[in-house]
Amino acid sequence: MTGSLVILAAGGTGGHLFPAEALSRELISRGRQVALVTDRRGAAFPVEGVPTYRVPAGRSGPGIAAKVKAVIDLGRGTLAAGRLLKRLKPSAVVGFGGYPSLPTMLAATRLRLPTMIHEQNAVLGRANRVMARRVRRVATCFEQVSGLDRVDRSRITQTGNPVRPGILGLRTQRFAAPEPDGEFRILVTGGSQGARIFSRIVAPALCALPEALQARLRVSQQVRAEDLASVEAAYQDSSIQIELRSFFDDIPQRLGAAHLAICRSGGSTVAELSVAGRPAILVPFAAALADEQTANARGLVARGAAWLLPEREFTSEALCTLLTKLLAEPDILARAAAEAHALGQPAAASSLADLVEEIEREARA
Repeated sequence: MTGSLVILAAGGTGGHLFPAEALSRELISRGRQVALVTDRRGAAFPVEGVPTYRVPAGRSGPGIAAKVKAVIDLGRGTLAAGRLLKRLKPSAVVGFGGYPSLPTMLAATRLRLPTMIHEQNAVLGRANRVMARRVRRVATCFEQVSGLDRVDRSRITQTGNPVRPGILGLRTQRFAAPEPDGEFRILVTGGSQGARIFSRIVAPALCALPEALQARLRVSQQVRAEDLASVEAAYQDSSIQIELRSFFDDIPQRLGAAHLAICRSGGSTVAELSVAGRPAILVPFAAALADEQTANARGLVARGAAWLLPEREFTSEALCTLLTKLLAEPDILARAAAEAHALGQPAAASSLADLVEEIEREARA
């Protein structure tokens, strides 16, 4: 088995690529070869020695013409992926969702290769919904995943959601609650689509706090490039120590130092918060098609590990009120951090790799 090739198929967003990256590192550590099939956004895969391939993938847009083009592109992509798989001869193919994964996964099942998918959210994504009944195994992050009702339960395994090595390193870094009059460190991230609402809401909320509380704040905030000037101006007259960037390349270090995160609740984000054991205010992305981010947040919120503020309730006034409470009662944060840590699944990458080897053994039997 050593050296045999595993193909990973994933969309080019972080939510799909982070777990694919984690699995690739685990497989390589076991002496396996790995290749990635993705779109242009995933071309800069950060794992050395993992070749990247692209095949056409159809993404449906509004209008009949766009839908017809998407079907044609999907057909072309499936044929191209089939040729690629025949050439590479993988021992298994793993899909992580996103429309670019679909041609490769369809081709793999038609070639009767050992296949599995991994779902990062508590609601099955569209690409994975197409594949769930065709593959040998379905790996999930959450115990309950909407959309799997018609899938044989024996083919579903809860592995958790693999996280980046830097996040995994936070597992043993104890959360230190803020001192009553000490620094209070906040990390605000929103992703490429989600940062705009934080740009509008977070600064007014923090600036509405009493000056004595403002002086305690050390805030790292992700801001869309076009919003940097306006957000910087919003903080100008405050006593808050603020660092604004359109992208942070050291999220693990910042999350490890944070007393509180304010963020979306994508599958990877929820997994990272729980593995690291850090409390958060979660604002699910309202435009998500199946409202999967709200579903993702429920486990943390139910355990008291996070606070949920839907977008319709995410106002500067509501955020200011909640932050005032948390600043005054640091023990609440310590308890939330402990509950988040208890939900963490640090062995997710290993569990996924075990599942890959299991479907390979089944295919040989």
